[in-house]
Amino acid sequence: MILACSAGGFKVLFDMLRALPADLPVGVLVIIHRNARYETHIEESIMAKSHITIKVAEEKEQIRPGTAYFAPAGYHLLVEPDRSISLDTSEPVNFCRPSIDVTMQSAADIYGPGTLAVLLSGANQDGAQGMRAVQHAAGLCIVQHPEQAEIRTMPEAAINLGAADLILTNEELVTFSQQLANYILGGDQSWRN
Repeated sequence: MILACSAGGFKVLFDMLRALPADLPVGVLVIIHRNARYETHIEESIMAKSHITIKVAEEKEQIRPGTAYFAPAGYHLLVEPDRSISLDTSEPVNFCRPSIDVTMQSAADIYGPGTLAVLLSGANQDGAQGMRAVQHAAGLCIVQHPEQAEIRTMPEAAINLGAADLILTNEELVTFSQQLANYILGGDQSWRN
């Protein structure tokens, strides 16, 4: 599962992370556009209120269920074939490092139809091509409803590209997070409809 946002998406991202159940059977990759020149304490601010483990991703770390791995500022986060994390300092994509597109494309290559990508508020088009890659791999692409996004550019870019399977309100995104473990563990695919 990939949760991604830029400007204006932090609150709903945090609400979704807090709603994820302790028995979540998958790992979560979290991509937030942030500047490496400024120290942030995003992970610490959510850790105390989360049912899953929250941490900054580390090079060669295995992706484990029930853990959210935040891309460090200044690094692209990629998924390796052995399902470990690779951190990369190659050129920014869409002026961003970490880039949402890079992570989503990498995850889609490895997880295929098991990839779930959620794109929230943001001020550029990063994520749209990544969502398309997830869709081409038969994964599920969810975007925040543009009318509820503080900055609608990012979700609208994915929608305009035809790379949104579901368009959910903020409340629906949180409900989806709460029920995600049941969907995965029970093999219930009704949320795809």
